[in-house]
Amino acid sequence: MAGAIASRMSFSSLKRKQPKTFTVRIVTMDAEMEFNCEMKWKGKDLFDLVCRTLGLRETWFFGLQYTIKDTVAWLKMDKKVLDHDVSKEEPVTFHFLAKFYPENAEEELVQEITQHLFFLQVKKQILDEKIYCPPEASVLLASYAVQAKYGDYDPSVHKRGFLAQEELLPKRVINLYQMTPEMWEERITAWYAEHRGRARDEAEMEYLKIAQDLEMYGVNYFAIRNKKGTELLLGVDALGLHIYDPENRLTPKISFPWNEIRNISYSDKEFTIKPLDKKIDVFKFNSSKLRVNKLILQLCIGNHDLFMRRRKADSLEVQQMKAQAREEKARKQMERQRLAREKQMREEAERTRDELERRLLQMKEEATMANEALMRSEETADLLAEKAQITEEEAKLLAQKAAEAEQEMQRIKATAIRTEEEKRLMEQKVLEAEVLALKMAEESERRAKEADQLKQDLQEAREAERRAKQKLLEIATKPMYPPMNPIPAPLPPDIPSFNLIGDSLSFDFKDTDMKRLSMEIEKEKVEYMEKSKHLQEQLNELKTEIEALKLKERETALDILHNENSDRGGSSKHNTIKKLTLQSTKSRVAFFEEL
Repeated sequence: MAGAIASRMSFSSLKRKQPKTFTVRIVTMDAEMEFNCEMKWKGKDLFDLVCRTLGLRETWFFGLQYTIKDTVAWLKMDKKVLDHDVSKEEPVTFHFLAKFYPENAEEELVQEITQHLFFLQVKKQILDEKIYCPPEASVLLASYAVQAKYGDYDPSVHKRGFLAQEELLPKRVINLYQMTPEMWEERITAWYAEHRGRARDEAEMEYLKIAQDLEMYGVNYFAIRNKKGTELLLGVDALGLHIYDPENRLTPKISFPWNEIRNISYSDKEFTIKPLDKKIDVFKFNSSKLRVNKLILQLCIGNHDLFMRRRKADSLEVQQMKAQAREEKARKQMERQRLAREKQMREEAERTRDELERRLLQMKEEATMANEALMRSEETADLLAEKAQITEEEAKLLAQKAAEAEQEMQRIKATAIRTEEEKRLMEQKVLEAEVLALKMAEESERRAKEADQLKQDLQEAREAERRAKQKLLEIATKPMYPPMNPIPAPLPPDIPSFNLIGDSLSFDFKDTDMKRLSMEIEKEKVEYMEKSKHLQEQLNELKTEIEALKLKERETALDILHNENSDRGGSSKHNTIKKLTLQSTKSRVAFFEEL
């Protein structure tokens, strides 16, 4: 009895100890996941779980986003998940997105998963027209997106229409030109074919390197008012704070880099910025909602921290990640080289096989023709032999008849003719017999010559038959395959060795691999500069080519602004901001107040 009571008490206490949970759905750019979270979990607990599940270590770029009354918000790390103003209906949904953007994607994004998530997010923002992208650059970016998805271009596989179901260009770009889907596909494919040899991660990085110079890349815009009540836009990004005209999100009017800002704070809807130079007065602006101020502050703090971190030595964790990334890049490069060699050897083997098949087919055709010639020669020889035999028999028969006629003539001459009439008749018969005998002799001689000619033809036919048999024998005995060198070519000394032992593959890095990789990276930088120039020429060429098909009346305000910037010889995004910061901070603050 006591044991049963103790058992029930133990079960009740165990039941009470089980933590209460709720379901959370996490939506990434290419997947959805669900987790059971404890009620006491804070934002950091859930965020760390998501990052571990994804295998993501560059966590400082990302956050969990949700929406409150049409306003974007981010999960706070130090606050309980359910204490946020989120729907309590399960599953509670958050979007795992990039919250902060790098200044230089190639230098800062180390992990492949980080690059992939950024690629997917930026691509979606361009297609959704949250980032303005000019038409010619849209085509180039689309070609890298196709390379990332389909790999190297193969005309036998990627036939006309293979991009028909793909969303690759912003609808604004498609509507701006009198061009069919086939015409767009043709131009995308022309560039896609030039990206041969790029792996998925390389194609995605090329996409980001081009996209990061777009004016609206990585910028979060907020409606604000200055002291005078002028409506403006505040842009927050990796480089600093930028002030825009509400009608022009491409080119800021003023910029304040993060290294010029000492403090940022807000009170209710009023935001206060304190410049680094204490002699300069603070400047203030107002936003539409308190909730928006919270979001602005979060983005400012995060971007400022990353801005300062980039200008310091990498942490031990980042150094380790970069070292691992370099090793992984070297390993992948070696693997690609190995695959390229195997592919080249396979293509050479296929070419050799095709050549041997062609030669074999040619030899078969020659053998068939020789057989046919032999058969014709044999038939001709048989016919000539038969005709010669018949001619010879006819000649013998004529000779026999001529002999008989001669005998008859001699008999007639020997016979006494009693009367003149009989003598005359006999003379006439003798004359006729002589004429007949002469004809017989001529015919016999002609037949004999014909028989000799037929014998000669027969001899030539047999000689042709002998030659045909000889050629057929040569074809039959000719070697079908060229001699192969059984000794494989030695690998270059600077290629790491692969040793196959049982079922395991050992990969040995040489000390020279990293040095060689560093040299290749430097070489790639030079090549990239040259390629950038070539790329700009290609972009200008495409722009000129499709300009005639543009429908001017469909241009948006951003299209017009971009064209005006281009006509003025507009520079890159970074150069534009650099020019804006040439004036002193004080004069820029004063300019902001007077807008």
